[in-house]
Amino acid sequence: MLMNIAMRYPTAETIHLVVDNLNSHTLTSLVRHYGEEKGNALWSRFTVHYTPKHGSWLNQAELEICLLNRECIGSRRFRSIDTLHPEVQQWLRRINREGRVFAWCFTTDKARQTFAYKAI
Repeated sequence: MLMNIAMRYPTAETIHLVVDNLNSHTLTSLVRHYGEEKGNALWSRFTVHYTPKHGSWLNQAELEICLLNRECIGSRRFRSIDTLHPEVQQWLRRINREGRVFAWCFTTDKARQTFAYKAI
């Protein structure tokens, strides 16, 4: 995967990569697969940002993308990123003006109730 990304951006000085905390997303894995010289060279192209092990930020990002799709994009098709960009910017300005926030209210007790969890 990293090789494909690096090849896609051959002139980039650094490529920012957001990944989860899997043991396959490390320098050691690249060196093991490609050898020390090639693995180190490939790894040096990336600035890796690991997601929190127990974080909910990814859920928030997925929800935001879902809202963007539902409220802004819908079933429309755009010819290019240049025609999509103003639409997304307008949507962002509106939701920021409204002061939308995520209201996480799914407690452990509520989760147990929703998923019919029975303590043993």
